[in-house]
Amino acid sequence: MSSRAPWARPLAATGVAAVFSLPLYVALVNVFKPSSDIVASPLALPTQPNLDNVERVLSRPDGLYWYGLINSVTLTAASILITTVLAAMSAYYLVRSDHWWSRGVLSVMLTGLMIPAAVIMLPITRILDGIGLLHTMPGAVLVNVGYYLPFAVFVFMGFIRSIPRELEEAAAMDGAGRFRTFWQIVFPLLRPASASVLIFLGVWVWNDFLTPLLVLGPGAGNTVTVGVFRSIGPYQQDFGAVFAFMLLATLPVLVFYLAFQKHFVQGLTGGATKG
Repeated sequence: MSSRAPWARPLAATGVAAVFSLPLYVALVNVFKPSSDIVASPLALPTQPNLDNVERVLSRPDGLYWYGLINSVTLTAASILITTVLAAMSAYYLVRSDHWWSRGVLSVMLTGLMIPAAVIMLPITRILDGIGLLHTMPGAVLVNVGYYLPFAVFVFMGFIRSIPRELEEAAAMDGAGRFRTFWQIVFPLLRPASASVLIFLGVWVWNDFLTPLLVLGPGAGNTVTVGVFRSIGPYQQDFGAVFAFMLLATLPVLVFYLAFQKHFVQGLTGGATKG
């Protein structure tokens, strides 16, 4: 097929790229247009580009964007850091453990990966309400850690299997315990896997809409994603401000991805290609 039609694959790739790029194009060009131009022609380029929409979002009297940005940064940072540390320690223990029940723990975690978040949100909110963590930031962090921990554990397990046991045995001969061996020998070698976990979890937690809306609640539930939803009123819609809000909400996680992207592919493939 490729010898008879060498243009087929580039054409198909271009078509797929165009389909995925169209929403990004629409969101970007409409940031710099007034709402009237957006309604009239959403796909057209701005005739007189300006930053009025961005300025309106940043200078809102209620501080919707800034308040949501602080909440999103706090929630994302706490969730991914705690999840990464717990997942790395759990994965190390499960990989190096000889106990028969370690496979049972892995099966439970695999089951956790199959359950959609929306299905368990009602019992989660009732449990958090019972222990006094509903409508609090620690409660939202706890939900994220519990939900994303299985994925992070599986990523770390694949990478830890590629680390030679001889390194840990040498550290034990020098008098290092399991805890010191993990933090000084094993964990520094998990930097690519940690970067992959941080990127995945960072994007997922940052873009999550349901958990902040339901767990944090209407009083404290304003993250950047919820802020986009709340910037749309029932009777008046400023589409220019909405597109500007979406752009500003995307920039922090984009910078975060670019900071860790050099370790991203290595972390995903390291456990599969070694050992």
